[in-house]
Amino acid sequence: MNESLLEVIPAGGDARQDALNRLRHSATHVMAEAVQELFPGTKLAIGPSVDDGFYYDFDCPHAFTPEDLEKIEARMREIAREGHAFVMSTHDSKESRDLWEKRGEKYKVEMIDDLKSPTVTHCTHGTFTDLCRGGHMKSTADVRFFKLIKLAGSYWRGDEKRDRLQRIYGTAWPTEQELQDYLVRVEEAKKRDHRELGPRLGLFMIDYDHGGAGFIYWLPKGAVIRRILEDYLKDYLTAKGYDFVYTPHVAKSDLWKTSGHLSHYRENMFPAMELENQEFLLKPMNCPGHILIYKNNLHSYRELPIRYAEFGTVYRFERSGVLHGLMRVRGFTQDDAHVFCRPDQVEGEVSDILRIIVDVLTTFGFKEFEVNLSTQPKESFGAPEQWESAQQGLKKALENVGLPFQVDEGGGAFYGPKIDLKIKDALGRLWQCSTVQVDFNNPERFDIAFRDAQGGETKVIMIHRALFGSLERFFGVLIEHYAGAFPMWLSPVQAVVVPVGEKFNEYGSEVCALLRGKGFRVDADLSAGKLGAKVREATLQKIPYMLVVGGREAENKTVSVRTREGQDLGVLSLADLEKLLSERVKARS
Repeated sequence: MNESLLEVIPAGGDARQDALNRLRHSATHVMAEAVQELFPGTKLAIGPSVDDGFYYDFDCPHAFTPEDLEKIEARMREIAREGHAFVMSTHDSKESRDLWEKRGEKYKVEMIDDLKSPTVTHCTHGTFTDLCRGGHMKSTADVRFFKLIKLAGSYWRGDEKRDRLQRIYGTAWPTEQELQDYLVRVEEAKKRDHRELGPRLGLFMIDYDHGGAGFIYWLPKGAVIRRILEDYLKDYLTAKGYDFVYTPHVAKSDLWKTSGHLSHYRENMFPAMELENQEFLLKPMNCPGHILIYKNNLHSYRELPIRYAEFGTVYRFERSGVLHGLMRVRGFTQDDAHVFCRPDQVEGEVSDILRIIVDVLTTFGFKEFEVNLSTQPKESFGAPEQWESAQQGLKKALENVGLPFQVDEGGGAFYGPKIDLKIKDALGRLWQCSTVQVDFNNPERFDIAFRDAQGGETKVIMIHRALFGSLERFFGVLIEHYAGAFPMWLSPVQAVVVPVGEKFNEYGSEVCALLRGKGFRVDADLSAGKLGAKVREATLQKIPYMLVVGGREAENKTVSVRTREGQDLGVLSLADLEKLLSERVKARS
């Protein structure tokens, strides 16, 4: 590795990330030059660094192909070897605009117009110049270990009504080893992609023609896992003092005016429905419904906290370009809960919620978390003393539970501070799931209060919290975390009985019925296929156990047990088999 990289790529922390961003942004400039040389007439849009890589959006009359990526990458390597220095320069905005307009670079012209600054900066390496704010390596020679990853479509400024562009994604790293390690992770991520595994394993589907993009259909096997998630959480939360409620999917527009969604969130809501001269809207969130339930009765300080939970389905109009399997959808079910409490109860309630979050996520196989405490933003609702008290309450709660955290200054919602918890999956990727948010806004808007010890009314503090976040997203994370090979207690089919021939189907059916009667999720493969084909299919379906039965097993009332990993557990009596399966389910291993 050359000396300049050793100097600017530290071992870790924010400094390393800043250096990686400079490296990857430098790679976008090298790529842009290569593209314009190879495909004359290409117009440049934007080229930022992103997590683990970079991209550049191009307006090109030629439709890029995977073969084109190889050509672009080869030219990039030539440019890198030429070792041109990255040189920043400042220019009068009008002169710069004239330059880009003369070149026909309409996107750069629009960017300059939007900046409304007397000066702009350019970055030049060799004969190539781009409009750029800076942040580069010393020269193109530093851009050594990179790979172009994929092609995608995009829109200028993310607006589907604007020009359609072509996006090229790449990655760049300071060493060859880090690049190769990353490419291995990418390949492993492809094998775990829930969009591929889900339909293949019969877990979910999206019917684009009739159901529409962004709406999930849970297939029978996926529905089994959803039921397990819901039943587990219902039992757990009921024991923790939560009451489950149900709220309608639609409400009059007046409700959303009061909540502030029509003024703050309208662009993410579905169009209104006119019924009997009244306007109704699909709910984007569950909180207003829970507030109405709270307001249905008067409450004393002695009753608090009151905890309402719901698996509430909500609808948000996400743009088609951001939809992504189960991770970004238009209709999803939140494991929502709202706690109505006194100000002096906030710290204790948040501490309990955090303990629940850690316990629940650990049960589902997640051991590592990244936690952020987000504080008051510039535009916010509520008195300064409310914010300070709530922020201190959240901070103390995190300390009570022993969760390390980072402070995201100004990153809170306009209505209150929050804690966001990300889980790390088997590939080390972080996923946003759980959140805890303090809300000053809704209690004021809906005038929700409690009768205090002096007989007066005090505004209640409202805490929003979600554990999974949404069932769809959490399910997608589970699929990728386990690569579809769920632990036995979560597996939609826990075992499959495999007769070695059709004449043993009767005994196979008997074993299957016996285990089902004991509460296990068991199927029997009674097809005419050969044993090897049946075992291979069960392995592809990632079923934890294969119970092989033939003449000896039928005679002795036993089964030969194999695991999906190929381990032979030998011949077990039906009683021992039941004991084994029961232990594995109970252990949630």
